[in-house]
Formats: sequence, C-alpha cells, structure tokens
Amino acid sequence: MVRLRLDLAYDGTDFSGWARQPGLRTVQGEIEQALGRILRLGEPAMLTVAGRTDAGVHARGQVAHVDVPEASLRELDGNRGPLSVDERLSALVRRLAGVLDPDVRIYRVSVAPEGFDARFSALFRRYAYRVSDAPCGVDPLRRREVVWHNRPLDIDALNAAATRLLGEHDFAAFCKKREGATTIRELQRLDWAREPDGVLVATVVADAFCHSMVRALVGALLAAGDGRRPVEWPGEVLRRGVRDSGVHVAPAHGLCLEEVGYPGDADLAARAAATRRVRTVGADAG
Repeated sequence: MVRLRLDLAYDGTDFSGWARQPGLRTVQGEIEQALGRILRLGEPAMLTVAGRTDAGVHARGQVAHVDVPEASLRELDGNRGPLSVDERLSALVRRLAGVLDPDVRIYRVSVAPEGFDARFSALFRRYAYRVSDAPCGVDPLRRREVVWHNRPLDIDALNAAATRLLGEHDFAAFCKKREGATTIRELQRLDWAREPDGVLVATVVADAFCHSMVRALVGALLAAGDGRRPVEWPGEVLRRGVRDSGVHVAPAHGLCLEEVGYPGDADLAARAAATRRVRTVGADAG
C-alpha cells in the first residue's frame, strides 16, 4: 500500500459537509468515488482529512490522505509504457480534474512521508471568517464566501474581545459536545483586520477545533463588535464553561479553512502519536 497526500480546495456551498453521508453529496464522497473510478480500486477509497468541515464551509488549504495499492497506480500508465511515480501522480491530478465537478479541486497529489497522518500529524489549522458590515450588503460576486452583518462593527472592540479567548482552555461553551471527545484546545491566534474593500476578516489558528467552535467564537465576537455585548462577555462565557443562549453560531458560508501546518518529516509520527493520546474520538470541524 502507498499513502498519498492530497492538497485540495472546495466551495462548500452545494456540499452537505466533508464527511461521507448516505444519499447526500459530500466532499469526501465525491473524491472517494473519483479515486475508485480512476484507479479501478477493488475496495472503496477511504480518505482521512485534516479537518472535517460542516455543510456550507469552504476550504482552500485542506489536506487529506488515502492508502491505495501500489499496483493501482499503474492504471495511470495507459499506453505510454511504465511511468515514474511523479508522472503517475501528475496524471492522477489531471484525471481528477476531468472527473470532479468544478467546485472541488485536487491541487497536488504526493507520496506521503513516513509517519504522515493528515489529521493527527497536524500542528495547527488556520481558518478565516469573512464579514461585511457595509450598509448596502455584500458584493454579489462574493456572496458565497462573505456574510453580511447588518450592524456597524468596531474592529477595536472585536480585537479586544478576541484577546480574552487566546491560550489553552476548555472551549466547552463554544463547542457541540461529542461523546468521548475533549473540548480542550489551544487557541494560538484570533484577530480581526479590515481589508481595503471593507470586508472584515477574522484569522483563527488552533492546534485543532471541536465541532462548531470557530463559528460560535465568531458569533460571540460579533455581538461584542457591534455593541450588543461588552468586550468582556466572550471571555466570561468561556470561563463559565457552559453553552450560553446568547452565543449565536455564525453562518457557515463565511468560514474557510485556509491552511494546515505540519512538523518536519522526522517528527510526523511522534506528533501523530501524541495527538492520538489526547483525542481518541471526535472530529475537527469549523
């Protein structure tokens, strides 16, 4: 068996999230079906992803891995005679581009280094959340990736509230609890910037995210940013450790997984082993 790393992106609008679900169109389901068809796999391909995203959430820096029989890669040789490994993987990228719908793209396929696990080897995930507070609403050409907030937002208040959430905490107040899954996470970065076109972008980085965490954090910060709540409120919710009815989960389409970071090749297996000891059940999700 050969472990392949896939670097990919998708527009989540028309997907029912990442994870395979019977009768629903999902990113995982579409890619696994395409791989099985191209490589003529006897058994279904089984993808492992760095961060499972919810319905409507986008990604431009997603990472996954899949184990395939080495012999299956020879299906890519065609009539051109034996190809090198790099040639086969380049051919796989082209074939996937021809089979997959335009809202999901595999940018690169490579042989994964020893010890690589797309989920457990990751050091961090970086998300961006995009909001417009323009009185007229969102640029129609960006309506699938930018959320309209119909109140003016104060960026200083947003950032003042955000700083109170940084560090390692139990984020139970901002997560949908799953049986056996820890809600302790290290929030490494959370800050807001206003782009030249006026769109506000929150950059959120953590070792991992529990289900709905990013969107719940953003929802709480927006309430502080538009003055409905004091800047201390998100931090107070965090310290109480229980879900607060005042925290509204922000819409999915403003969220995008931008990057997944990994250690050097020599440290991949150790990182994966350490992460598995902490998170045995559950999923990373925005």
